[in-house]
Amino acid sequence: MIHVYPFLLLSMFLIVLPGPDTAVVTKNTISAGKIGGLKTALGVCCALFLHTAAASLGLSAIIMQSALLFSALKYIGAVYLTYLGVKALYSVVKNGEAAGMETGVNDGGKQPACFQQGFLTDFLNPKVAAFFLTFLPQFVAPGTHSFVPFLIMGAVYTAMTALWFFLYIYFINYISDFMKRPKTKKWIEGITGAVMIGFGIKLALEKVHR
Repeated sequence: MIHVYPFLLLSMFLIVLPGPDTAVVTKNTISAGKIGGLKTALGVCCALFLHTAAASLGLSAIIMQSALLFSALKYIGAVYLTYLGVKALYSVVKNGEAAGMETGVNDGGKQPACFQQGFLTDFLNPKVAAFFLTFLPQFVAPGTHSFVPFLIMGAVYTAMTALWFFLYIYFINYISDFMKRPKTKKWIEGITGAVMIGFGIKLALEKVHR
């Protein structure tokens, strides 16, 4: 049995809180347009569902209990986030109309590897694995086998995330005339780059919680 309403309510608040996923979706929506943002969000959602499957199968618990596995995933994720941030900042310095890492020029130009960036940003974050491992069990009735409820809740959480990003991306695209002005775009690229570096450093400093 799943405690549906508390799960949906808390999930809604957690999803809209900004994090590394939101930062990379924002950056790619601005630099590569609506399609780039949607591809990034799709990558994030695919990674979320893999985290759900890992939690359901008990793989997340193994990672959380292994200092070596947790640290390896943590540092790889931290390096990747920092890499994305540094590339964004470098692009701002190099080009006043910065288009971000693996630059796409205009909506009709070459787009960055948006799906890959969204997927790896989420998948390489062990905090997401820890989140699912600690969050989902709170809404399963005691004595209930967790496999199916975990999959259902994970699928619902992923769908809610997809819906949120869909609305978020379309909002950014709606105000794109302002967001894509060279000066505004340069500031946003710089801010999101710095934010991703900050998330990378924060992730690197995370400790194993058993």
